[in-house]
Amino acid sequence: MGSTKEIGNVPKEQQRNAQVVSRYYSKLIAEPAPDLSELNLFATLLPKGGDLHHHYSGAIYAEDYLDWVGKKNYCVYLEDHVEKGSDPSQHRYFKKYQIERREFATLPKPVQDICVSAKDIFTSNSLADFYRGLLMKWSDKDYENHYHEQPAPDQQFFATFGYFGGVSDYDYHAGLQSLKERAKAENVQYLETMLKGAPTVEDADLDKKLNALNAQSSDAERADAFTAYANFMAGDAKANAQIETYVQSVEEAAANLDDADFKLRFQSYVSRGSTPAKVFSGLYSAFAASNVSPLIVGVNIVGPENGYVAMCDYSLHMHMFQFLKQRFPKVKLALHAGELTLGMVPPEGLKNHIREAVQIAGANRIGHGVDVSYESDPDQLLALLKARNVAIEVNLTSNAVILGVKNEEHPIQLYRNYGVPFVISTDDAGVSRNNLSGEYMLFISRYKPSYIELKKVVYNSIRYSFLSDGEKAEQIKVLDQRFARFEARVVTLVRARRPVVAHGRVGA
Repeated sequence: MGSTKEIGNVPKEQQRNAQVVSRYYSKLIAEPAPDLSELNLFATLLPKGGDLHHHYSGAIYAEDYLDWVGKKNYCVYLEDHVEKGSDPSQHRYFKKYQIERREFATLPKPVQDICVSAKDIFTSNSLADFYRGLLMKWSDKDYENHYHEQPAPDQQFFATFGYFGGVSDYDYHAGLQSLKERAKAENVQYLETMLKGAPTVEDADLDKKLNALNAQSSDAERADAFTAYANFMAGDAKANAQIETYVQSVEEAAANLDDADFKLRFQSYVSRGSTPAKVFSGLYSAFAASNVSPLIVGVNIVGPENGYVAMCDYSLHMHMFQFLKQRFPKVKLALHAGELTLGMVPPEGLKNHIREAVQIAGANRIGHGVDVSYESDPDQLLALLKARNVAIEVNLTSNAVILGVKNEEHPIQLYRNYGVPFVISTDDAGVSRNNLSGEYMLFISRYKPSYIELKKVVYNSIRYSFLSDGEKAEQIKVLDQRFARFEARVVTLVRARRPVVAHGRVGA
């Protein structure tokens, strides 16, 4: 059935409903040219369980960010602008479509002339083209469906954060509330999101020692530098105060959002493009925060994996995770790894990222995992992932847009064929302008899983979450109930469906 319950414990009516739904679904996907609108209806109604690979700032739609610009009385630049300081190092550079974080009324008149309010953007006919352009800069809107001047796909994706970043921290609680409402509207009961990066501290001598490490550093050199920095942070009052403040801010953002139908948890994270000292400092804070707060259930590392620093320091970062995992053994890891494909980096750069995330860092889940077939000994890697029960977070839309990997090229087929567990997730729904229903629609229409497999994937999103065992059991029961209601609803839908002859096909 897909749930943890034995078939004998399921009421006969539910069993019959599940069988009817399975036959109906099988007919929908069996057609040479399936009725995508009816499959979409099915995907919309489907219980989704949880979304486990989810970035807060990238999940909010550009239109919502523009609302926040209006509430803050900020404005958006109509053209590129340089605000000159007393010397070039103090110049402030603004791009067209970028947010000005000062209230409009306080800006000099020349700046007001080239910076427009959110209200005018929404309502002025003369700004209709500007509004469309803004949505195309703040998200991937229209990126693939028609020709226009455009940057590389990965550059387009990651550049969006620089535009709406000026307002993304406006009101975390309000943003999470809107994400909760959207999740509940599409039958999502659990969200595990990356809200904000962990804080960092500095120490000149320790920074220098850690920043001297590289891929060739010995185990002893790494251990010496890591131990010194970790001991410093453990005993530093400022570091501990920052971690405490960070935990408090996350818990305040999540206040009163959990209810009987929805649970919210967080992953802390660092940017992989920073210096080794800053990455380690942030990771220590992330581990420490996760260790004390039941709401911060895991740690991650983010940023373009093909960046120069990210590639050079990848192994070093994995050893940081390994070291801190020994200090904080209860902390769970969901690591972005293998978000690469042939041509993005030299072939050597595709050989080890997923493997090191699992074997060195000890990842419990892998985000993306797209380059698995390019890694050294990929057959052994697939066996390792299966043996260690490491789940892959599959993000079909962002993989298609950022990497150009989709349809039969996507390694989801490898993971299916070799028994590696996976979940379906959104990544950055606001940037990609998708939702979890849309991701399941892609999974269903492209890869045509059986109904049993589809249910298993949905249940995986709870089983491989970082909730406690007790919370997982509770959420599995909730999902059992949701599927019972869903299947009864689809049975009613099937009975109301008229027989139709179209393209030589007789409807159910």
